[in-house]
Amino acid sequence: MIRLFVGLGNPGPEYEATRHNAGFWWVDAVARKLGATLHAERTYHGLLARVNRPCPDVPGPVWLLQPQTYMNRSGLSVAALARFFKIAPQEILVAHDELDLPPGQMKIKLGGGHAGHNGLKDIQAQLGSADFWRLRLGIGHPGVKSEVADYVLRKPAPEHREALEQCIDRSMQALDAMLHGDMEAAQRLIHAKPPRPKPPRPQEPAAS
Repeated sequence: MIRLFVGLGNPGPEYEATRHNAGFWWVDAVARKLGATLHAERTYHGLLARVNRPCPDVPGPVWLLQPQTYMNRSGLSVAALARFFKIAPQEILVAHDELDLPPGQMKIKLGGGHAGHNGLKDIQAQLGSADFWRLRLGIGHPGVKSEVADYVLRKPAPEHREALEQCIDRSMQALDAMLHGDMEAAQRLIHAKPPRPKPPRPQEPAAS
């Protein structure tokens, strides 16, 4: 059961539309879906919302968090909240940008390495565990490792931003399963291939 949804990104308007903020976009979508509003909370170094769980059969609130510490200090925010509310790592889902998936694709998994992602790296260090869920939102790769740092801090092309937004919209279908603690169902929904666009209908020949 997920008790804490975290979206990774960098604070400030200059970063708002950059690839590295895909996790923020995802938590914004969750907040809209649940009718929640994020507010600044200094104690937890982030923007935070408390949501009463919409399923009465599963007790306890759900927390939405966007760390405002900058990416490489994300764990400071996540661990502060998790410790205070006694939230176990496996009850945390972190949404983040993923270089190894193209825009429009996403994957979800429990645990694993950080693959050089500074936000995940700091969360693992601060929690003392890698056993939290990760929702990987594809942003594509620039093709050259030395260009990655600049790439993630730039805005995606309009078609890539649209693919990301469509990906986030599809992921909302799995939110109810996450809230109920059915992570197997959530994985099936997240990993389902998007429907192919229908081919255009052939035009009927003009009447002679």
